[in-house]
Amino acid sequence: MYEIVLGDVTITRIMEYHGSVDMTPQTFFPDSPEDAWQRHQSWLAPDFIDTDTNECLSAVQTWLVRSEGATILVDTGVGNHKERPYAPVWGHLNTDFLGNLARAGVRPEDVDVVINTHLHIDHVGWNTYLDGRHWVPTFPNATYLMPRRDFDFWNPANGHPTVFGRGNQNVFEDSVIPVHQAGRTLLWDDSYRIDSNLTLESAPGHTPGSSVLRLQSGTDRAVFVGDLLHSPVQFVEPDTNSCFCEDPAQARATRRRLLGWAADTNALVLPAHLGGHGAAEIIRDADTFAIKEWAPFTRL
Repeated sequence: MYEIVLGDVTITRIMEYHGSVDMTPQTFFPDSPEDAWQRHQSWLAPDFIDTDTNECLSAVQTWLVRSEGATILVDTGVGNHKERPYAPVWGHLNTDFLGNLARAGVRPEDVDVVINTHLHIDHVGWNTYLDGRHWVPTFPNATYLMPRRDFDFWNPANGHPTVFGRGNQNVFEDSVIPVHQAGRTLLWDDSYRIDSNLTLESAPGHTPGSSVLRLQSGTDRAVFVGDLLHSPVQFVEPDTNSCFCEDPAQARATRRRLLGWAADTNALVLPAHLGGHGAAEIIRDADTFAIKEWAPFTRL
């Protein structure tokens, strides 16, 4: 478990999974330059690519944020016991995620706010747990902040065609609707101020409602970018999208805009899926970006 303090805000990394996602770089990032993975292999391995199998490595993690007395979770991973027929790598898991959260000093009832940066399979799973035969909110006292655009887009009743296809099947039904029916959701548009340190902002492209969480506390800045990037190769190749981006052109524009802001303000960038050091400060490098330094987390 790793922790960092930025101003008055404490951030703890809660891991659910780290390993292969059964995809090669060419499959996961089909528009990446052909030689990008070889050129950057010296620092992508071993945390972000398995050079023996040529498979991308990914983390599924939650950022535990403590700010102004509130306990906040940024994204909730995959979850246990979920039926995922078109994403078998995430189906029927039985991880110790809640145990890891407990080791950070947090019980489910202690959580005040849950942020889903978007409503993909690996960002909403622990919104609920299976109680007998019913999915119920895992964090019974929390307000779940969900982007309204994603709530509408992923609602099967609306029949939107998606790049993800059937990969998100069952997710709305078992990880979103039960929370909404319990009266725990707050659907927001454009931006939402959580407290004096934290603001949610729309960052569309990966999905219509994708969002980021900006942190400013004292002189420290950070941005939790969800799936703005899945691999650090996208720092140095910012026009590279994953195969899951619903609007590729908008995803590229959003990524460049937010990475530019992070570089210009010396903000720490915290993606949802980076293993290894988990987060980085970046700088501009001509028309792209470079990693200035990895986040100086303290191991607990």
